[in-house]
Amino acid sequence: MNFEGLNPSLAEFAPPLHPALEPVLDPHLNPNLVELDPEGVALEGLPVPDPVPLMEGIYSELHTAVSEVGVPVAVAHFDLHEEMLWVGNHGGHATSFFGPTLERYSSFQVNSSDDIRQIQSLENGVLFLTKSNLKYLSRGGLIIFDYLMDESEDMHSLLLTDNNTLLVAGLQNHVLEMDLNTVQETQKYTVEVPGITIMRQSNRFFFCGHTSGKVSLRDLRTFVVEHEFDAHSGSLSDFDVHGNLLVTCGFSSRMNGLACDRFLKVYDLRMMRATTPLQVHIDPFFLRFIPTYTSRLAIISQTGECQFCEPTGLANPADIFHVNTVGPLIMTFDVSASKQALAFGDSEGCVHLWADSPEVTFNAYSRETDFALPCMVDTLPHLDWNQDLVPLSLIPVPLTSDALLSDWPAANSAPAPRRAPPVDPEILRTMKKVGFIGYAPNPRTKLRNQIPYRLKEMDNEFDNFSQVPESPIGREEEPHLYRVAKKYRKVTIKYSKLGLEDFDFKHYNKTLFAGLEPHIPNAYCNCMIQVLYFLEPVRCLVQNHLCQKEFCLGCELGLLFHMLDLSRGDPCQGSNFLRAFRTIPEASALGLILADSDEATGKVNLGRLIQSWNRFILTQLHQETQEQEGPQAYRGAGSSSFGSSGDSVIGQLFSCEMENCSMCRCGKETVRVSSTLLFTLSYPDSTEKPAKDYEFAQILKRSICLEQNTQAWCENCEKYQPTVQTRNIRCLPDVLVINCEVNSSKEADFWKTQAEYSFQKAMMKRGGFDITKGKEISLGDWKDLGNPDTEHSYPSVEELKNIWIPHAIKMRLTKSKELDVSNWSETDELSPTDDPESVYIYDLMATVVHILDSRTGGSLVGHIKVGETYHQRKEGVTHQQWYLFNDFLIEPVDKCEAVQFDMSWKVPAILYYARRNLNSKYNLVIKNPIEASVLLAEASLARKQRKCHATFIPLMLNEMPQAGDLVGLDAEFVTLNEEEAELRSDGTKSTIKPSQMSVARITCVRGQGPNEGVPFIDDYISTQEQVVDYLTQYSGIKPGDLDAKISSKHLTTLKSTYLKLRFLIDVGVKFVGHGLQKDFRVINLMV
Repeated sequence: MNFEGLNPSLAEFAPPLHPALEPVLDPHLNPNLVELDPEGVALEGLPVPDPVPLMEGIYSELHTAVSEVGVPVAVAHFDLHEEMLWVGNHGGHATSFFGPTLERYSSFQVNSSDDIRQIQSLENGVLFLTKSNLKYLSRGGLIIFDYLMDESEDMHSLLLTDNNTLLVAGLQNHVLEMDLNTVQETQKYTVEVPGITIMRQSNRFFFCGHTSGKVSLRDLRTFVVEHEFDAHSGSLSDFDVHGNLLVTCGFSSRMNGLACDRFLKVYDLRMMRATTPLQVHIDPFFLRFIPTYTSRLAIISQTGECQFCEPTGLANPADIFHVNTVGPLIMTFDVSASKQALAFGDSEGCVHLWADSPEVTFNAYSRETDFALPCMVDTLPHLDWNQDLVPLSLIPVPLTSDALLSDWPAANSAPAPRRAPPVDPEILRTMKKVGFIGYAPNPRTKLRNQIPYRLKEMDNEFDNFSQVPESPIGREEEPHLYRVAKKYRKVTIKYSKLGLEDFDFKHYNKTLFAGLEPHIPNAYCNCMIQVLYFLEPVRCLVQNHLCQKEFCLGCELGLLFHMLDLSRGDPCQGSNFLRAFRTIPEASALGLILADSDEATGKVNLGRLIQSWNRFILTQLHQETQEQEGPQAYRGAGSSSFGSSGDSVIGQLFSCEMENCSMCRCGKETVRVSSTLLFTLSYPDSTEKPAKDYEFAQILKRSICLEQNTQAWCENCEKYQPTVQTRNIRCLPDVLVINCEVNSSKEADFWKTQAEYSFQKAMMKRGGFDITKGKEISLGDWKDLGNPDTEHSYPSVEELKNIWIPHAIKMRLTKSKELDVSNWSETDELSPTDDPESVYIYDLMATVVHILDSRTGGSLVGHIKVGETYHQRKEGVTHQQWYLFNDFLIEPVDKCEAVQFDMSWKVPAILYYARRNLNSKYNLVIKNPIEASVLLAEASLARKQRKCHATFIPLMLNEMPQAGDLVGLDAEFVTLNEEEAELRSDGTKSTIKPSQMSVARITCVRGQGPNEGVPFIDDYISTQEQVVDYLTQYSGIKPGDLDAKISSKHLTTLKSTYLKLRFLIDVGVKFVGHGLQKDFRVINLMV
């Protein structure tokens, strides 16, 4: 329908168009006519007049019903197959009414925002046309198909040309032809004059009514214009075709506006010309032919007047009827197929049914309508107490306080859940993601909503982990065929509505050591953070370190280690450290910063990545701790027991001075001195079969004292010459760091072969054979096994497999500065003849391994030998123990497991060997470097801050908080990354990855003193990362508040505000606030 000629006041359909909609009882309201709105509330306030007694052959009002209060009816349509009337409104809601009494049959939302433009009933359902959407729904409201058109489309009309073909037209310059079987666009016809809002069909033509006032007659096959009538100069309102007559009504252009024409244009389709116009007594807005006995016309005005007349005769004022509308305007009009009923929809959401007889039918032959069956409850059978054959099970059992025999105790029963089968790989391959929802075509490999359960095969699987249903470990298909052990698999946090509160971390970590959460971007380095934490000199160094730089990895690592110290088994987040890590340009240049997609899909070689990260972090910490001349406290001077201006503790621990010698073929020798923080293993380039047997010590010496041939510039020859480059070391480091560089199958095969040789020698030794030491024994751990006199607990065969590296190494620098490396035993000490200054014994302290797992994309885990000081601090015991650190999963392991590398899934990446009695060389006292000066006044980063509008008063020296003081705290956050979630088939949402929050504003209020209630901190945190959502409605923070260039707030760095809160926590104040546990978690503080 074309709405251009409507009264302009109809642009907004406000609810109070009719004052009688107030919920008051009207004495004239027929109780049988009370309808329900979609929410089920009785619409008691609609005054519907008493029906007029019907006279046969004359149309009068039969019934009135409400579709939705206050929402104008947009279109009404009599169903062509069943006794139903369909109503669509401007809110996109559709309602159907059954029979002449207009009983509500179904009601559902078709579109969330757009109005319904046209309705067309088909045999199996109903078509609904909105602005840019065509929906086909069953009569009960189930979607059969939903066809989305281009957003620029503005559709107004549809025409069913046959059972399977549909024409759709609107304000654009084309008409779409659609096939309803395939739900595809089959043809697009271009029209010369855009704006087709009404379409009709006869056995000769398609009739198209345009907004310009024209009616075009088009060929049924080619859609080419055959004839055209300029019906109205302004716009077309409605037209209808019957037999050889075409009748139109519309508007004329007068005085820069549109005026309704009080006559109908009549065209004879035999001669293709206009006949005498038909003058009427009302403003025609709708018209329809009602060919019962004669070709009568029904002409409707927008105000509710209805006139019947013959198209070739004169209109009689006596034939005018008035529709008693609730709303002031008639919005739609339709005639039933039987011509016995008329339907009017008004602007207040009411639909009025007029009929020419009380027993009206909408169609000549309607099929039966399906109704929902009522709930039928069978009555209980009568029990005859006198019958001996009555089953006892029919007798109700009385309530008893004693336990029944069938009441099994919980200890004797266990739930056996049914797992959902894995997602079809074809679905994952073809899936396209929009936000957090993936869409993929159905491969049709399984029946709809049917899952075959092979219960007998799966019984044994569930026995192992039915007691801990919240744990995702071990829930993969066929675990007996899964080569990766459960504890090594990638662990994920299962989020619920409560977030992390009901997730059982204790199931994964029964120790008091703290794990690290894995869901933060670039958290692949968690295992290396743990390795550095359990190196006591490094832990003490970074906790004493504090500098002025905003993004300093040393400072952030120290703050994170402090949290790990305080935690009693709860996992910590490395979010602040990783945030600083992302800002370091060198890290980005080295490719250490991963996108979320790379980390999730497993496209990155994590083994190579963590080795690059290892080299980077040692270099970065060395530079940052070296920059300080006598490390100073933040904005204060405090001496430290570490380092001097020339070197850093990192340098003392890891650095090794090397002599690089280049020898040209001409005899020219160049010597260059450098230092390195770690060594990379270099493997022999051997292709001989069988492969040669090497000890690990031999490969290590070869890698340290590297000799290689390369092209280099010779100043003597003045050109590039083949050069022999050799490397020798001048001193030994306290911590020997080794990158394994197992990056291809060639290196992996080398490790595998050497492990097999070691296994054979260990088994021979275990069997009592005497083998000459140094030639064939690879592991000193078993050197005494051949002596039958020693009472030894022999290791099992499984403990000897896949082992090549020793638990200890002996390294010695001779007087001529030559390096001697040999495998050693953990239990052996130096002989009295060895000089402790030149002979170092290194014990294996940590191994970082890359877990190859095609199901999860792989992960990195660490084996760490936790020393006595850590056990003493956490658990009050004095011993050493190897632990597996897999993010927040921490589990004690045997020492042989730390050096067992099954190259098919467990590949070594990094080895840490620490010198014996390392801690005795270093001062391990930690002095808190955060001083009270952090709370004093500081300048804002914002350039435009207005000093006259200060929102807080900084603390004075005499107001410094003491232990037990009250401090009010509130924090506001912004979202950096949206959460990732999936919608399950039952409609529930499962969070895969939570949204990443960042603190944006911290406010602290004095809890006592003369200025009680006055804030002393109100910091906005400057951020350089992209903010996805400022959460303004909750936080009050607007875009620009966190930008130093345009902000008018007191802007500080995250580090500055973090140190203020850390100082308050260290002092021992009591915080008062709402949801502080979650706030401290996001801020990254352990309280």
